[in-house]
Amino acid sequence: MSDKAGIETADANTPPPTRQGDRKVVSLFCLVAAIHTFVFCAGFPFFNNVDEPMHFDLVLKYSHGHVPRGLEMMSGDSAIYLAIFSSCAYFGTPEKFPGHEMPPPLWTEPAEKMQQDLAANRAGWEKVANFEVSQAPLYYALAGSWWHIGQWLGFQNGRLLYWLRFLNVLIVAGLVGISYVAARIVFPENRFLRLGVPALAAFVPQTAFYSLGNDTLSAFCFGVTFVCLLKWLKGPSVPLAVGAGIAFAATYLSKTTNLPLLAVVFGAMLVKSCCGLKLENWRTVLPAFIAFLFCAAVPFAAWMIWCKSNYGDFTGSAIKTRYLGWTVKPFAQWLEHPIFTAHGFWIFFSENFNTFWQGEFKWLDQPLCLPGTNVVYTIISAVSLAAGLTGLFPRLADATSSQRLVLGLSLASFGASFGFFALMSIIYDFHDCPYPSQAHPYFTSGRLLLGGLIPFLLVSVYGLDLLLKRFSSKIKLFTLAGMISGMFLLEVVTDWRVFSNPFNWFHLP
Repeated sequence: MSDKAGIETADANTPPPTRQGDRKVVSLFCLVAAIHTFVFCAGFPFFNNVDEPMHFDLVLKYSHGHVPRGLEMMSGDSAIYLAIFSSCAYFGTPEKFPGHEMPPPLWTEPAEKMQQDLAANRAGWEKVANFEVSQAPLYYALAGSWWHIGQWLGFQNGRLLYWLRFLNVLIVAGLVGISYVAARIVFPENRFLRLGVPALAAFVPQTAFYSLGNDTLSAFCFGVTFVCLLKWLKGPSVPLAVGAGIAFAATYLSKTTNLPLLAVVFGAMLVKSCCGLKLENWRTVLPAFIAFLFCAAVPFAAWMIWCKSNYGDFTGSAIKTRYLGWTVKPFAQWLEHPIFTAHGFWIFFSENFNTFWQGEFKWLDQPLCLPGTNVVYTIISAVSLAAGLTGLFPRLADATSSQRLVLGLSLASFGASFGFFALMSIIYDFHDCPYPSQAHPYFTSGRLLLGGLIPFLLVSVYGLDLLLKRFSSKIKLFTLAGMISGMFLLEVVTDWRVFSNPFNWFHLP
């Protein structure tokens, strides 16, 4: 393989029969991922503890063509769905209710009692403020359109609600497909890596994939952006620049916390472009980079101006921090944060990796995870990333220079997000906010790191390949299959009780 081209492509290095076989296997992975996501989306009742009521309300507002200009209460339309279909299973416990029994669905109650409870519940929801109104618009515009498609198809009530959540089925299947494209570009000669990355992506037990919210779309959009970066490293062109610019803007418009990831991508593209100019390749590079800047900057700037005009700052975060009561601490207090102790660092590191893999759902007011999984996922993540890190050093691994570059960018992307949330943990005083709090002042929402999922999987599966380099391909595949089977089994055991909940899709009238 030659490093002169930058990043090798599968078209040049992988025999056609192998690529044909890859396509069949990856199509199967996409199908399995779609079924996996569908079943678990259907199994979890509405509305979960990860701000799903707020995300739903925002989708309905966008479906009516209304983009909030400030803090708003839940709309009347949203309140009806919230009043009827909200399960108490996320926050409630049987002991909190009369007879130590969880409330049944409203649609199972006698008509008169149902109307009374509906009116009371709806009035309560209409008094709740939606502090997510300043979220980036792409997911909510897309989901609002998906809502209208469901209405056109004849879905109503609870079926229409779940139709909205089933949008994730398509996004996750696309995420698996784009993860294969990334792995094929970087590792065209290694079938274990080409297929290992999408195989792992298909079975990530992340509960954000089973919820309304922009985290899933965030992972897909940055995956596309990262693939565009890999192709840019091979050689810029105007058509590629247009696609890269649109993907770059879409990543930001799907979730503003993707900014650290985008900073790494922009830096890499800028350096590559400058190198092209030095090589007197400016007739190709300069128009491409200008096209990229235009396609990325226009939507980027438009949303930032909207945020500044309506929410008080360029990212839209001010409205949420004010509502939650966060304030920036004096700089002198930053180093007093417990993250700078061994115990505090372990809490931040382990809880982020645990929730990166498993999500943040609660069930009966307790984290929905099995004892010990926190440590398991943290160790798996640390070992695989550490092994992948060795790929940066020629004496420790036989990666090409272009592969080392991609591994470095992957680690930088994921590390930038991790560092950003560490910084956010340090600088804020959370006062009376329940999460993060003064007692637990850490951002440990791993779903916010999902934008970097594909770079993370590239490094992790590469690390696994290095750890097993003395073994045959079959042993590697069996090891990966064992890991995936173990993850899936843990997920099923953890979530099995959810499927009997009378509020979920399987129990709708």
